[in-house]
Amino acid sequence: MQLALREMRRAKTRFGLLIAAVALLVFLILAQQAIQTGLITSFVGALREQSAPVIVYSTDGQRALQGSIVPPPLEAQIRGVEGAAAAGRIGQGTFTVRVEGDDDLSDAAIIGAEDRSVGGIEEVDEGRPVERPGEAVGSTGDFEIGDRVQVVAVGVAGAGEGPVLEVVGLVRGAQIQVTPTLFTTWDDHVAATQTVNPEAPTVLPNAIGLRPEDGITAAELAARVNDLTEEADALTRDEAAREAPGVAQVQQSFQIIFLLFALVVPLVTGLFFLIITFQKSASLTLLRAIGIRGGALVRSLLVQVVVVIGGGLVLGTLLYLPLTRVEVGSLVLRFDGAAVGVWSALLLVLGLLSALVAARRVLKIDPYEATVGGGAR
Repeated sequence: MQLALREMRRAKTRFGLLIAAVALLVFLILAQQAIQTGLITSFVGALREQSAPVIVYSTDGQRALQGSIVPPPLEAQIRGVEGAAAAGRIGQGTFTVRVEGDDDLSDAAIIGAEDRSVGGIEEVDEGRPVERPGEAVGSTGDFEIGDRVQVVAVGVAGAGEGPVLEVVGLVRGAQIQVTPTLFTTWDDHVAATQTVNPEAPTVLPNAIGLRPEDGITAAELAARVNDLTEEADALTRDEAAREAPGVAQVQQSFQIIFLLFALVVPLVTGLFFLIITFQKSASLTLLRAIGIRGGALVRSLLVQVVVVIGGGLVLGTLLYLPLTRVEVGSLVLRFDGAAVGVWSALLLVLGLLSALVAARRVLKIDPYEATVGGGAR
C-alpha cells in the first residue's frame, strides 16, 4: 500500500484528474437515477401514496385508473369477496381548475375516495388529511395549504359552477399522470365530474379499494378477487404503481443509459491503468529485478484502483446530494441511499475487473530485462 500511495503522491495531477472524471460519471449516473425515480413518481406516485392495499380495476381499464369503469354488478361482486375488511369507491378525473387569486386556468387530477382508509390519503407531510367534503390534500410543489381550488367547466353548455376545494394538507410525490393532483371525498369527485358533464345520470367508480382482514395479505386478497370474476383486475398497491401504463417504457429507456454508464467507468479506469503500466514499464522491471514480487506490484495496482474509484464515488455522491434537495418544477428528486450503495459496489467491482488487464501485464514482467536494458513485453 505504501508503494501505491507514494506513487500517487508523486503524480497528484494525473490521479486527481482521473478521480475527477470518475466523480463526474458517478454524479451523472446518480442524477439520471434520481430523474428516473422522479418521473415514475410523477406518473404513479398517487397510487403509491393512497391508502388502499388492493386496487381493483375493470379488465377493460388496462390498469389505468382514469380508463377503468366499475359497473354496479361488478362492484357488488368485489365488495362481497371473502377476506375484505373494508371496501370503498375510488374515482379519478382530470379537470380544468382555477386557484383562487390566480386568473390563469390549469389542469389538475382529482381523486375522490368514498373511504379515506381505502383509497384516500391517511398520512400527510404537511397539514392534515381530508375530514369533510370541500377539503383536499394536494401534491407538494403544485399547491399550498390554504389554496382554494375551483373546478371550471370550459365550453360546457348548461354547466354551473364547480365545487371549491380547500387544500388542508400536502403530500410529497403524489402526482398521477405527471399532473398536479388533489385527493378529496367521493362526493366532491362526483360534483366535479357532473360539473363538466352535467347530463351524466350517475358517476361510476373507476376502481374499488380494498383492505384485507387480519391474517390475509394484500396479494392473497387480490388473488381471491381475480379468481372471483374475469371482469375484475385486482392488484396490490405496489403492483398497481409498477404496472401502470408508461412506467415500463420509462424504465427501459433509462436502463439503456445506465448500461452505457456502467461500461464507461470501468473502461476509462482500466484503460488509464493500462497506459500507466506501459509508461512505467522500465521502473516496474527494475522493481522486479531488485526482488519486489509481482504479487506486491499487482496489489499496489489494485489499491490505486480502489482509491481512484472510491474517491470518485465519494465526490460524485457529494455532488449528487444537493441535487436531491431541490424540486425541478413539479418533479421531485429524492436521495436514494440504496441506489448509491448498489452503484458504488457495481462500479468498484467492474473497475477492479477492468484493471486485471494491467495486472496481467505486470505479472508478465521478466526481471532479466533489467540487465539488458529492456522493458516489459
